Amino acid sequence: MSDRSYLEWPFFSDEHRSFEKRFRQWVTGVQVSSEETPPGLSARRWVSALAFEGWLQLCLDLDVGSLCLARESLAYHDPLGDFAFAMQGLGSAPISLFGTPQQKMKYLPSVTSGESIMAFALSEREAGSDVAATVTSARRDDEFYILNGEKTWISNAGIAGTYVVFARTSEGGAKGLSAFIVPARTPGLHVTEEIETISPHPLGTLRFHNATVPAQNRLGEEGQGFKIAMA
Repeated sequence: MSDRSYLEWPFFSDEHRSFEKRFRQWVTGVQVSSEETPPGLSARRWVSALAFEGWLQLCLDLDVGSLCLARESLAYHDPLGDFAFAMQGLGSAPISLFGTPQQKMKYLPSVTSGESIMAFALSEREAGSDVAATVTSARRDDEFYILNGEKTWISNAGIAGTYVVFARTSEGGAKGLSAFIVPARTPGLHVTEEIETISPHPLGTLRFHNATVPAQNRLGEEGQGFKIAMA
C-alpha cells in the first residue's frame, strides 16, 4: 500500500485523508492474531479492539469514503479484521436505515461498544442470490411473530448477539418479505452447523423452530423486507 495517490481523488476530502493516516497507523500497531485461534474468537477480539478505539462508530455514520478506506487498511493487514468490521456494519445497517427511534436506542449503542456482534441473516439453501425465493416464514400471532425455517452461509452465526433476519410474512415473491431484529438468545433459534471456509471466518447455519419475536422487533412495515435487504 505504498502508492496512496488515490487519496487525491476529488471524492476524498481532507478529513478522509487525515482519517486514513490515523486509521492506518492504528491498524499496523494493533495486536490481534487470526492465525492461531478459532476464527470466532479472533473476530470477537477484532470487534473489541475496534470498539475500544471508537472505530465502530463508522458503522453507524455510514460515510462511504471512510468505510472504504478503513476496509482497505484492515484487509491489507488481516482479512478477518476486515470481515469483523464489515459484518458489524452490514448487520447494523438495516437498523440504522430503517429502525424506529426506539429500536435504534435499544440496539445501536451495543454495536459501537462491541457488546453485541451483529449478523445479517438473508441467504437460504434455495435462496442465495434469489432473495425473492426466501421460504423462512414469520407468522403474526397477536403481538408476536413466529419464525420457522433455516438460514445458511450466515456470517457470525454462533457468535452474534443480534441477527437481522428476513422472512416471509405473505405470498407474492419479493413483496411478501419482512425484516426482524432477532436476539441470539431467542428461544427456538439454534445454530445447527459451522461451515469451514478456505479463508477462515465464523460462518454457519441457523434454524428457527417456532422462534417467537415481539412485533415491535419488525423493521419497517410488512412487505418491506426486500427493500431493506437491497438497501
